[in-house]
Amino acid sequence: MVQSTALPRNEPGITAVVGILKQRFGERCQTGQAIRNQHGHTTTWIDTQAPDAVLFPTETAEVSEIVSLCAENGVPVIPFGIGSSLEGHVNAPAGGVCLDFSEMNRILAVHGEDLDCVVQPGVTREQLNTYLRDQGLFFPIDPGANASLGGMTATRASGTNAVRYGTMKDNVLALEVVMADGTVIRTAQRARKSSAGYDLTRLMVGSEGTLGVITEITLRLQGIPEAIRSARCSFPSVDAACQAVMATIQYGIPVARIELLDQLSVSAANTYSKLDLPETPLLLLEFHGSEAGVAEQSATFGEIAGEFGGSGFDATSSTEERSRLWQARHDMYWACLGLRPGAKGISTDVCVPISRLAECVVAAQEKATEEGLIAPMVGHVGDGNFHALLLIDMDEPEEIAKAEHYVGWLNDLAISMAGTCTGEHGIGQGKRPYLERELGPATRYMAAVKAALDPENILNPGKILPI
Repeated sequence: MVQSTALPRNEPGITAVVGILKQRFGERCQTGQAIRNQHGHTTTWIDTQAPDAVLFPTETAEVSEIVSLCAENGVPVIPFGIGSSLEGHVNAPAGGVCLDFSEMNRILAVHGEDLDCVVQPGVTREQLNTYLRDQGLFFPIDPGANASLGGMTATRASGTNAVRYGTMKDNVLALEVVMADGTVIRTAQRARKSSAGYDLTRLMVGSEGTLGVITEITLRLQGIPEAIRSARCSFPSVDAACQAVMATIQYGIPVARIELLDQLSVSAANTYSKLDLPETPLLLLEFHGSEAGVAEQSATFGEIAGEFGGSGFDATSSTEERSRLWQARHDMYWACLGLRPGAKGISTDVCVPISRLAECVVAAQEKATEEGLIAPMVGHVGDGNFHALLLIDMDEPEEIAKAEHYVGWLNDLAISMAGTCTGEHGIGQGKRPYLERELGPATRYMAAVKAALDPENILNPGKILPI
């Protein structure tokens, strides 16, 4: 594993707080080594830094009580959704208390006439959409994993539908947040727009638990489309597929999803998901709207794809076939592990302007080959975001070093193209060295905001900003 920096521990404060919390919350305060390791572990190669206790609050008042106690004693607080983050977000480098929100999983209200809902942070996206289905509504943000909505808000998540519906920042209307001193605030009302003061909602979205602990989320909803059509098309090269994506976006086709799988990913999907796709770069698309609208959109894309050498274009409105294709896309992590059994999959992401997408993806592929790395690539290419999954033998230090170098090189490449070191994974611990390279002096003002809202640095310390 890659070593992460430890921070100074407040041993007397931690001992005092854990003792009080065990007495106050009983079995809802866990200190066993296994559960602590589980809440420090993430799906990354950063080594585990376990908290000293794991708490399972059930309401905002309890979160406020816990944070107030930790603030009085200078003890870190680390929010935890379901642990699907990829950059060491839930590690506890200074120890402290992990707040597991799995028991704060209630859907508090659905306002169908206003197309919004209010949920607790432990609600997952699949849970919410199952609840909404009978009302003809859905929540569109789909990062792949069945992540908690609190975690998705904290990391400014996006995913396959972002090209049409935006990211979490576009779909969160208001938040209830417990601040570093235990004070509970609301950042906005349910109105669709407001000019009332600073936009604290957007400040909290993407703050990764470093500015406040989210305890309630008001989300924008969408009506389930009248018609949905999926399409797939193979291309002779990644460059050709990306050129087709750029032309589609520039033509103004309101595509809901447009996903790229490179040749390695298609091969993995064929084996894992029992598909028979041509093993060349592939685009998967989805169109939402009226019956006539989706038919016209998919037909227009087919014409564009043909101009860039696209072949095997196939569009379908069959629910079964659509589900089969998109399930294969969501299973890509597990499918790609089959390309090198026993290896650990290390996922990294970058995002660049769409005009630089083809250049960036091709360069990333060439660099992986040059370094002797197996790195299948997939991407939410409609907004310039793609992922490389490095398949690494974690018992080989030289291979780990190559992978670290590659990730750093890819981050720097994206930044040099006026892009970002992360389109949706977030900064956490893993991407922290690249934030200042990307934003320069702006990080000093981020640090000033952090110092103002969390002067004792108890909220998820060691994340986003330089230590």
